[in-house]
Parts: sequence; structure tokens; C-alpha cells
Amino acid sequence: MPDVILVDGNLALAELGRLSSTIPMVFVQVSDSVGSGFVPGLARPGSNLTGFENFEYSITSKWLELLKEAAPNVSRVAALFGPNPNPAGSPAYLEAAQVAAPSLGLTVTAVNVQGNEIVPAVAAFASQADGDLVVMPHPKTIADRAFIMTLAARHRLPAVYPFRYFATEGGLISYGPNQVDQWRSAADYVDRILRGEKPGELPVQAPTKYELVVNMKTAKALDLNIPPAFPLRADEVIE
Repeated sequence: MPDVILVDGNLALAELGRLSSTIPMVFVQVSDSVGSGFVPGLARPGSNLTGFENFEYSITSKWLELLKEAAPNVSRVAALFGPNPNPAGSPAYLEAAQVAAPSLGLTVTAVNVQGNEIVPAVAAFASQADGDLVVMPHPKTIADRAFIMTLAARHRLPAVYPFRYFATEGGLISYGPNQVDQWRSAADYVDRILRGEKPGELPVQAPTKYELVVNMKTAKALDLNIPPAFPLRADEVIE
């Protein structure tokens, strides 16, 4: 049995957490570790668990701001979320988006990606002008990302995604945590625990580095005139 288990994601943590309450575990890419019941608090998790969360729900306002900046005419946003029950907090992301939207002159429509619901829902949404997509982080949206990006291209909908690989695989914009940095930080926690520190005394941390990626090839395919200043702010521009 390993001295420390490195755990990737909410689903894996939920499964492994049931197996042991004593083996030290360091998690990465987990959403809302307190709300999901993994730890009682962030500053002192006080158990055999600690690690690094990938998002705070307030990031939804940033996704909406980026869409509005890249496509100033947008007034409607379809928020694509994963099915419930869901340990990754899709309802909380949706709620945060709906709270942030009015200040940006936006309305938010929720679209569940479960089953075949997404196809007619996106088609209906795209039948009216000035619409964009925001894709919430969830195992289902990640697994189906190629299909989601195909729908966005088919209906000519600008979209923002939660992870870099969405943009490198053809999505318009991604904004999310630098995952390499999180894995490096997790490795440091593993080392500290192996040297004798207790996981329950190491705080659960939010990301410290975020990255904005803009795919200008996709912007051109959408005939989207992104303001010139926008790509200048990006960490990576795909030409």
C-alpha cells in the first residue's frame, strides 16, 4: 500500500475516500471539497485529505466577461452543464452565472448535456441572434468536448471553455487553472507528507495561476471580429 495516494478529480476522490480514512491522500482537480463533503474546512482539512481545487464558483463571472469582451454584441448565453447527481457542483456554477449575468447585460439559459437533449436545445438557442456558449466543468462536458465543439461550430456560436485543451483542440476561448502548476504543487505536498507533515494541517488551496487561450483559427471560421486588444491579454494565441 502506498504511503500517500495522489487522487485526480471528484469522482476518484469520492471512491477512494470511502476506502480509507487513514491513508494520506493529496487531491487535484477537485471542485468544492468542502461542499462535496471531502473535508470540513480549507485552512485545516483536519483529516487524511488535502490538496488543490481547480475552480471557485465565482469564476463563472470571468467566463461571462471574456465572452462579452470577445463578442461585444452577445446578449444571450447558453450554459452547458453536466447531469446530476454530480459531485463537481454544476448547479452552483449555473447559479453563479445567473447571478453575474445581469450586470453584463446577459441572460443565461441552462442546457443539460445528458443524452440527446443537448442537440435540439443548442439548435433552438442558436435560432436567435447574439448567442454564445459557456461550457461548465464536468466529467460529461470533458468527455463529450469534441461533440460540443462540433455543435458550437455548426451553429456558429462563440464559446468559452474551462480548460486549455478545449482551445488547443478547436474551441474558441479557454480560461482556467494552469494544470501543470497544480500537479507540481501536489507533488510538493506529497513530498512534505512523506517527510512527516500531516495532510490535515496542510491547507486546501485554490489555483494561483490561470491561463487564457484564444484560438484565432476558430475566430476566423466563425467570422468573429475579436477586438485587437483581446488576444494581447492571452497567455497563448493559436493562429
